[in-house]
Amino acid sequence: MKPYSKYFEKIRVKPDPKVEAASQAPRCQWDGCGDAGTHRAPVGRMREGEYFRFCFDHVREYNRNFNYFSGLGNEDIARFQKEALTGHRPTWKMGGGTKAHYAPDISTARSGSAAYHGRVGDPFGLFGGNRQRSAPRERKLRTLEAKAMETLGLGHSATGADIKARYKELVKLHHPDANGGDRSSEERFRDVLQAYRVLKQAGLC
Repeated sequence: MKPYSKYFEKIRVKPDPKVEAASQAPRCQWDGCGDAGTHRAPVGRMREGEYFRFCFDHVREYNRNFNYFSGLGNEDIARFQKEALTGHRPTWKMGGGTKAHYAPDISTARSGSAAYHGRVGDPFGLFGGNRQRSAPRERKLRTLEAKAMETLGLGHSATGADIKARYKELVKLHHPDANGGDRSSEERFRDVLQAYRVLKQAGLC
């Protein structure tokens, strides 16, 4: 190849991206430093999405001493860590008709987003905020359970306390010792015992 050929003039050297980035980067924000601020460092808590610009040496120094929880007590730190498990988003208790619970001092939006320091309203109650509690569903009994309730003379909506009170009342009434060995009362007493056993195994009392 000739020293001044047309091919020699077309040779291009690919620029170094690090050198190019350093030439376009702002000045390092460390006091007294005049190097290029090629590295970002977070400003701190409650200012997510904002960054300082430092050179390589000073960003290492800054990160070494950085403490996100600076100024917070142990209880606040523990609460923040607990809320971090759900991404600082609202959580609901199990069951219908419950309202969302938010951490009092932690934003419900992603850090760095436009709504980080704001609140999202729910005027129409689409997310359960204004939803009324639904009426409790009527309990459905199996055949044996319904028959046991009839034996004790109770309705389907009887509570565990009602069942126990009725059982004690019938036992005192039909116990053989209280009826002088009457066979009819003895059979009724056996039916009461069987009915109570069925309801107890079903977890109704």
